[in-house]
Amino acid sequence: MTTLVTRPAPRRPRNTGIGLGLGPTLAFVAPAAVLFAVLILYPMAAALSYSFFGWKGTLRDGFVGIGNYVTLFTQEPYATELWRGFGHNLLLFLGAFVFQNSLGLGIALLLHRRARTRRLFQTLYTLPYLVSPMVIGYLWSLMLSPLFGPVNAVLRGTGLESLALPWLGDPQLAIWVVVLVTAWQWLGFPILLYGAAIGGIPAELDEAASLDGATRTKRLRYITLPLLVPAMGIITVLTFIGSMESMAIPFALGGSNGSPAGATDVMMLLFYRTAFESGNANSIGVSSALATVLFLFILAISVGITRAMRRAERRLS
Repeated sequence: MTTLVTRPAPRRPRNTGIGLGLGPTLAFVAPAAVLFAVLILYPMAAALSYSFFGWKGTLRDGFVGIGNYVTLFTQEPYATELWRGFGHNLLLFLGAFVFQNSLGLGIALLLHRRARTRRLFQTLYTLPYLVSPMVIGYLWSLMLSPLFGPVNAVLRGTGLESLALPWLGDPQLAIWVVVLVTAWQWLGFPILLYGAAIGGIPAELDEAASLDGATRTKRLRYITLPLLVPAMGIITVLTFIGSMESMAIPFALGGSNGSPAGATDVMMLLFYRTAFESGNANSIGVSSALATVLFLFILAISVGITRAMRRAERRLS
């Protein structure tokens, strides 16, 4: 009599999904990770380490702890120029924020109702956003020239000579010119983002509210705006980061010294002067401290704005 011996089938390893396709994923992610590490992480770490050392030109002198930070906040001209530039950056952010989130949203709402010409006007509004900020700044400096600029020429030709002002020569006007030029250039971005967010709102919501007797204003207030909170958060954070890092347009309009009389001075111009024009032997240490302070401030405020907008989104959902 033959006895049949059955062997248990080999147990297959349970597929947890971990590591599935990990090789191809790393192959695609690795180049970007390497570039990010070399171009972003390493310069950030280097600037942080440089800020704790004294320098004699390009030669590291010795460890000074927070000495460079003390110099930045207490010694002239850094102490005065730091707070002046910081205030101008905040003014630049507030002006761009109000301009972009009011006019940008309004234009996006108007274009959403104009299906035939929507793409055309979106392209026209986005064109300045695609041009280099330095080019935009130089073009506006030529247009606002009191000698041959077309802006004052048009004002004089139409009988509005009282409005033909030295736009970039008056300390009271120059910073507002920087604000308006910056907001004008970046206006196309919120228009595109708001347009995409409005297009993603289900039409059934607006139709149901309309059938219930809600006016267009009430539908905008209670349906459209709450659903645009995520887009508002993205625009706010990116506007803040861009405003605090702004340099090209202020440089093109006012030069590296923030002329006239420092009226257009911003943090990045102060960093540029400290690093390359100050003549201070310890310029690397002080400029690295300034870069670190600016980075930490931008990071903290950006995280705070993001969390606040997420809380607002959860309350409205």
